[in-house]
Amino acid sequence: MSVTSSDAPSFQVGNIQIAVLNDGIVYVDAGGPFGLIPRALYKSILLPDESNLIPMRLHSLLIRTGGKLILVDTGLGDKLNARQRANWGLEQPGGGLIAELARQGVRPGDIDLVINSHLHADHCAGNTQFNADGVSVRPTFPNAIYVTQQREYQDAMRPNERTRASYIPLNYQPLYEAGQLRLIDGDTEITPGIFGVVMRGHTPAMMGIRIASGSEQALFVADLSSYAVHFARLGWMTAYDVEPLETLETKRYWRQWALETRALLLFQHDPLIVAGRYTAENHIEPQIMVDRAGRV
Repeated sequence: MSVTSSDAPSFQVGNIQIAVLNDGIVYVDAGGPFGLIPRALYKSILLPDESNLIPMRLHSLLIRTGGKLILVDTGLGDKLNARQRANWGLEQPGGGLIAELARQGVRPGDIDLVINSHLHADHCAGNTQFNADGVSVRPTFPNAIYVTQQREYQDAMRPNERTRASYIPLNYQPLYEAGQLRLIDGDTEITPGIFGVVMRGHTPAMMGIRIASGSEQALFVADLSSYAVHFARLGWMTAYDVEPLETLETKRYWRQWALETRALLLFQHDPLIVAGRYTAENHIEPQIMVDRAGRV
């Protein structure tokens, strides 16, 4: 497996090429990512600012395999109004996901497949864009089939008081109604070498994305571990998880898998560690890092 540094960190798993794109950075209250973890423990990893905010990057994957272009997660997109952007603390110094794709020589119409790890807004709002009327939406990636778990879609369409702020139907319902959203049930090889694997905890049907070619593997962990430290420390999980004890057991399984396979782990929200490997010392050995300006 080779790892290269460029404007978009990239690596190769066998015959599969992957670039890590960034839709932007949001600033959230530290109580979200760190939940019950005392400030005295997490401040050495990420020190909150005077408003108790810490950064989370919005990573997506651009995968090239078998002549197809595949996008994993689509960030917050461009449908937010000024107030919503301020609430998220959203910054897009690179111009957002579409600009990141353009730097890879990819237009929205070139994407063949979009995989949503789950349907929280920061992972799928970029699925759609507003039409000129500012009300109806169209697919951001008009020629793509979108894929997510059937249980995730069902939960997103029937949110409760705990989950409804995270699920915005404009991000996915029009795709389903147009026949452009494919729902899968459980662990599935979505396309050769690209597997959606259910990682219960953050939501009951969130998927990680396992990438395999030849003897090499990588794993996009999505919100199983928002930051690398969440993977390294079994008992650390976010306040966002709707089933935290399921998160714990899911992490236990995938930590052992990562140790046995030496797979490259890709972290969706960590502001510094893009990718690393899990070690027997319960540590993440960084393989790709960025600085605060987003430079590799």
